[in-house]
Amino acid sequence: MAIAAAISLSLPLQTRRSSASIAAPFRSTSSLHFDSLRSNFSSLKNPNLRVSASSMSIGTPEKISTTSFLDRRESGFLHFVKYHGLGNDFILVDNRDSTEPRVTPEQAVKLCDRNFGIGADGVIFAMPGVNGTDYTMRIFNSDGSEPEMCGNGVRCFARFIAELENLRGKQSFTVHTGAGLIVPEIQEDGKVKVDMGEPILKASDVPTKLPANKDQAAVKADINVDGVTWNVTCVSMGNPHCVTFGNRQSQNLTVDELNLAAIGPKFEHHEMFPARTNTEFVEVFSHEHLKMRVWERGAGATLACGTGACAVVVAAVLEGRAGRVSVVLECLNSVNEI
Repeated sequence: MAIAAAISLSLPLQTRRSSASIAAPFRSTSSLHFDSLRSNFSSLKNPNLRVSASSMSIGTPEKISTTSFLDRRESGFLHFVKYHGLGNDFILVDNRDSTEPRVTPEQAVKLCDRNFGIGADGVIFAMPGVNGTDYTMRIFNSDGSEPEMCGNGVRCFARFIAELENLRGKQSFTVHTGAGLIVPEIQEDGKVKVDMGEPILKASDVPTKLPANKDQAAVKADINVDGVTWNVTCVSMGNPHCVTFGNRQSQNLTVDELNLAAIGPKFEHHEMFPARTNTEFVEVFSHEHLKMRVWERGAGATLACGTGACAVVVAAVLEGRAGRVSVVLECLNSVNEI
């Protein structure tokens, strides 16, 4: 689902009204190059959508076109579109006229609040390109931190740019991110391919303080988390990931039984990860079928993670748990084919 709306960032004395439209649901599958979402905007009558939280308010009339809505620039309102990639959802902001994000990290936290804000895993800004690139993508997580990159986020970013620039047919453009250059490619059918680049395996570059045990990588390394010894493989896809298939007590995880909210933060903030880490807990059904649950650095439990999906496949191959040809990876109710 994609939502176009405006939200007030001032401190109004009474509720201020703006407009919103809602788009039809979409499906998305992923190859190694991430076939992305496709959204077709349409109106939803009387959605009765209103959100208020201290400095934020939002309302909807009966019907309004997305294009005319996004073209409006009322003072004191933040215009946004909300996309999700396999349930990993983001607030996207047209920030092409400024090199500074329209909202602060503190405001992003409020916007991402699922009870008193819009609700999202992060806020993404489409900004002017630097160093010869067409655009810059920045993102604030739901906790206000700023990651280097986001796999599902860059897919949503590409579709957002296509809508803003009215791109049709096969197109590609260059995007500057904290993880380097990304080149999304919009296909004829509106889907998006993104080459995620080569994984970084050198332990000190992930980064992790776990000692390298295979060449310069930390593969199936031991880490003590709350008194339990886990086996982990560390991978960076431009952002750090810790992938685990089990621990000494349970060599083969049943991921649906995990208390992710309890164990996830302990991995994220572990002293072995100086930049914190994303953590993927993986269940192996076969060499071609894996299932993961993810705790994202700065966002917590999410329904999917694009860079995490890539990291899981890399780790599975390194540990001999999956082949290099094709892997079906489940993430809660979403499926990636990689």
